[in-house]
Amino acid sequence: MRLATLVDGAQAILALVRDDRLLPLDGPGAPFRSLREVVASGADGPGRVQAWADWQPDRAYRPLDDAMLGPAVPQPGAIFTIGLNYVVPGEPAGAAPPRPLVYAKLPSSVSGHGATVAWDRTLTANVDAEVELGVVIGAPARAVSPGEALRHVFGYTCVNDMSSRDPWLDGDQWLLGKSMAGFCPVGPVVVTGDEMPPGPLRLGCTVNGAAIQDGSTADLRFSIAEVIAFLSRHVTLRPGDLIATGTPARLEAPPGPDRHLEPGDRVTVWIEGLGELTTVIA
Repeated sequence: MRLATLVDGAQAILALVRDDRLLPLDGPGAPFRSLREVVASGADGPGRVQAWADWQPDRAYRPLDDAMLGPAVPQPGAIFTIGLNYVVPGEPAGAAPPRPLVYAKLPSSVSGHGATVAWDRTLTANVDAEVELGVVIGAPARAVSPGEALRHVFGYTCVNDMSSRDPWLDGDQWLLGKSMAGFCPVGPVVVTGDEMPPGPLRLGCTVNGAAIQDGSTADLRFSIAEVIAFLSRHVTLRPGDLIATGTPARLEAPPGPDRHLEPGDRVTVWIEGLGELTTVIA
């Protein structure tokens, strides 16, 4: 199942995505009004959505291409980001961290597919985009083992972990440098775990069509299950929490790793089986 957030005027409406159409869950008898409600409902939530959708007339669907989408996870409880979680080709022995490195982004930083993101460039002019596989927590997780961890996943999505590289933000204020308004594009959809394509998955990022990242989840140092287990040893993961699982290295080819985001850039992060998430930089 693929779920999105449809923006219709001032409303944010949960929607089911099927092929090139979406079905807003705002009709009579709709079982849920938000992704958080579906996630919190337990294992039968997606089935209830599917059962309701099966009874809806064809005219209730809208073209996906014409829709304005909000963040696929519009109200995450917490956002965890994992650093240095991809093997770097040619790295020296001992370069890998002994445990996952955990950062965070504020929930207020989320934005949707097609959003325009702007920020005060007197605060930071050196902002990068990063493709990350996002994991949406379903069942609460506390001190779970890696073998149990994936049972606590609701679904997966694309995340663009936009981050400042200025030393006074990235160096000692990671939370602020990762949490400016719009700095966490999420979407375009959440794909439930039962439809997640088998890994490993290719993933990458382009700026104005030029590739700046191209990697595979086969290069994760710590697997999704290991990351969930590690986090759950220290905190309780709750339904609707979002984990960005790390990003592959920047490509050396032009535009190169030192090229930061500029006004007018069009950034697209993509993950095999999950789609493309585009952000416009103002």
